[in-house]
Amino acid sequence: MIGMSGIAPTLVFWMAISALTDSPLKSASDYVSRGMQRFRNNEIAGSVLDFQQAVALDARTAPHLWQIGISHYYLGSFKKGRQQFEDHQNVNRHDVENAAWHFVCVAQTDGIEAARKSLIKIDTSRDARIPMSEVYQFYAGRGSEDSVMKAAERVDTELARMYAHLYLGLYYEVAGKVDQAREHMRKAATARLKKNYMHDVAKVHMLQREWNR
Repeated sequence: MIGMSGIAPTLVFWMAISALTDSPLKSASDYVSRGMQRFRNNEIAGSVLDFQQAVALDARTAPHLWQIGISHYYLGSFKKGRQQFEDHQNVNRHDVENAAWHFVCVAQTDGIEAARKSLIKIDTSRDARIPMSEVYQFYAGRGSEDSVMKAAERVDTELARMYAHLYLGLYYEVAGKVDQAREHMRKAATARLKKNYMHDVAKVHMLQREWNR
């Protein structure tokens, strides 16, 4: 499991900074956009505050806000992350990524077997992105790293390879296989992509774990 410390002080710090320096934004979508940019800047606690402000302005935003679930994960707020991905399932029922993030949140608190038992049910035929079907089978314990990578290589795109490495990296981390996790995440982070939030997640992951050293 990944140990997290100093979470509450970090949030308190960001609340104080925000109160002093942040100008109010006009809409929930503005706060979501700024929260996403703060996440890209590795300002995780700040991103959570912006996402929370988006929900305060428009409660309808709440179940759609998968981004805050990812931010909760990197703050070590795994139970909050788990709840967010369960809520998101109600509005986005066939997204393998949602199930994967829910899995790693559960695995961080309860272990791999518990995460597998509570894996959100997904009709993978409804998520056409490659290699998401193979990623789902891997998390469910019915697939392999090889099947994930072969699916990505068949389409031979940077995006497919990035997804493969990202979700293999996340899995291996919660499984305690740090060397494999680091190598996959490094490959995800160095993919030649622009303007892709999950690619940004891989980069932030490297920073959070200090794996760039």
